[in-house]
Amino acid sequence: MMLLTPGHLTLPQLRQIARAPDSSSIQLQLDPASFAAIDASARTVAEITAKGEPAYGINTGFGRLASTHIPIDQLELLQRNLVLSHAVGVGEPMSRPVVRLMMALKLSSLGRGHSGIRREVMDALITLFNADVLPVIPVKGSVGASGDLAPLAHMSGVLLGIGEVFIRGERASAEAGLAAAGLKPFALQAKEGLALLNGTQASAALALYNLFAIEDLYRTGLVSGALSVDAAAGSVKPFDARIHELR
Repeated sequence: MMLLTPGHLTLPQLRQIARAPDSSSIQLQLDPASFAAIDASARTVAEITAKGEPAYGINTGFGRLASTHIPIDQLELLQRNLVLSHAVGVGEPMSRPVVRLMMALKLSSLGRGHSGIRREVMDALITLFNADVLPVIPVKGSVGASGDLAPLAHMSGVLLGIGEVFIRGERASAEAGLAAAGLKPFALQAKEGLALLNGTQASAALALYNLFAIEDLYRTGLVSGALSVDAAAGSVKPFDARIHELR
């Protein structure tokens, strides 16, 4: 069991997530020390919603529609539409290690308690991860504005029962994936769609995946070089550390 402490993910932890044979071989648990901040931020959003005073992303439109007030009975629909309108990626699915990294990074970000999202939504993402039910996320589509909106929308759509997943490597509908993990589709509350979509977790996941690949390539090159020198009966004197320190 890997304890996920929001804001304090380490490279060794991320490397372990990327290289696990599947999600079921590495289980995530959210650090209980983060619960108070998460719950407090969710309560803050609920209080703003109850007051009805305009607050961007909570009870208003987005972008140019920021001045448009949304009635309280349409806030769930607002968040649902936000997710679905951005789930427009194209191309082949991201690799499963990249998706695992992306989900872990998103949980680390949300868990810091500044996003106003309910803990049960985060718990659902952890449950999907641990059951090896991973969202199908197209590799193309993000424009970078406000973050990786399209990839994160595809990740988030699964919580609504929309889109597709890989259930232990087999492609299936999001509804089937939720059922396999013992979950039901969520109705996102005020700000939760925005919290899920804002961020650069897809870009960071891709960068980390390639960093780990470069590390492997470097080690392979180092061993290959050493074996080549040995096979050619080459001199080891040029590799003397004192020479390179001097240089």
